Amino acid sequence: MTESSPARAAHAPAVLDLAHLHGSLSDPALLSMNLLNEVSDHYPDAVSFAPGRPDPGGFAIEDVHRYLRIWTEHVTEAEPRGAEAARNRLYQYGRTKGVIQDLVARNLAVDENIHADPESILVTVGCQEAMLLVLRALRADDRDVLLATDPAYVGITGAARLVDLPVVPVDSGTTGIDLDDLAAKVREARAAGLRPRACYLVPDFANPTGLSLDVPTRHRLLDLAAELDILLVEDNPYGFFGDGAPPRPTLKSLDTGRRVVYLGSYAKTALPGARIGYVVADQPVVRGGESVGTLADELSKIKSMITVNTPPVAQAVIGGKLLDCDFALREANRDATARYGERLRHLLDGLAARFPATSPVAWNRPDGGFFLVVTVPFVADDDLLAYSAKRHKVIWTPMHHFYAAGGGLRQLRLSCSSLTPEEIDLGLDRFASLVTDLLERT
Repeated sequence: MTESSPARAAHAPAVLDLAHLHGSLSDPALLSMNLLNEVSDHYPDAVSFAPGRPDPGGFAIEDVHRYLRIWTEHVTEAEPRGAEAARNRLYQYGRTKGVIQDLVARNLAVDENIHADPESILVTVGCQEAMLLVLRALRADDRDVLLATDPAYVGITGAARLVDLPVVPVDSGTTGIDLDDLAAKVREARAAGLRPRACYLVPDFANPTGLSLDVPTRHRLLDLAAELDILLVEDNPYGFFGDGAPPRPTLKSLDTGRRVVYLGSYAKTALPGARIGYVVADQPVVRGGESVGTLADELSKIKSMITVNTPPVAQAVIGGKLLDCDFALREANRDATARYGERLRHLLDGLAARFPATSPVAWNRPDGGFFLVVTVPFVADDDLLAYSAKRHKVIWTPMHHFYAAGGGLRQLRLSCSSLTPEEIDLGLDRFASLVTDLLERT
């Protein structure tokens, strides 16, 4: 400090009181995602059944460059301005709706028999952004509520909390959704002066339960949604991964009344690091009885104020992947699907070998996907998870994180998608040791 410089008083650091920040920041739902994503990193020596991640064995760095080249060549050949168009589309911000909607539409037609106008598709930063955009649009005032199958993916309950949209839990039952409970919850909400806007569900191999809706239930659900006058928000990240059974039709492919807002993701089927999701929102929107476009158009307005657009480089990589497999991504995932099925069967057989019928440990038997639920005779909370990771070196996911209204304290989720059969065996041995440890205390 020079002789002429005035002395500066030290200022106390700014301190923010959590009570004066948005209420969602104190909600357990917002703590769950980070816990589930990071718990494995905290205990690197543990076998982790926690993450629902795709198998990294099929990843190759060169593929990223190859897909980018394929997409660039496609645009260069298809556009009148050729290389200039490809360069601008890749380097500039691009449309808020995205730069690969036409390719996503062709993929949906090939793999899911969903025939969507590309303009009804919005490409998002992962499926999580798609959820947030849809819920933000549907939440008009304090009367609005979202229904969701219970237990549900923590991302939907967290997104709902961010936009102040209460979640009304609907029993999953044994088939993925209890239709009688759905109807009752809608009518109860309306009787209380509330406005049920939509019901969120994962019809195929749901996270966390692994449950799937059979085809008759899908038809009945669509009929009920029309009768109740609500939307269905269908989330489909795991639909490719059935264990040998023919794929069931998506709700969107059966939807004749535009009741279904379809959420999709390329995280499990193409490249998780690209963070590319999308939403098909073809519902007409009117103002004063006059058409003003579709729900996708409205969602793009919200997105323009949140992420502006989805990174074109990431979109181009996914676009190249779709072009490379001629839009048949389900067929391109055939080997991965077979591996996931083998691992799920190995996990189920391993549980049966370690816990006979007389054991107090029980589990459900999904016919595909990444997850199953184990019921145990003790409280399986976050404290026990930490003990399990430190003492027995095995990690799993407490199910209470997935219940919007509380529950699941004696349940845990196991995921096998990113583990080899040998790792599954080692992890189950350690899990059995944990169970023995806890039972001997009682």
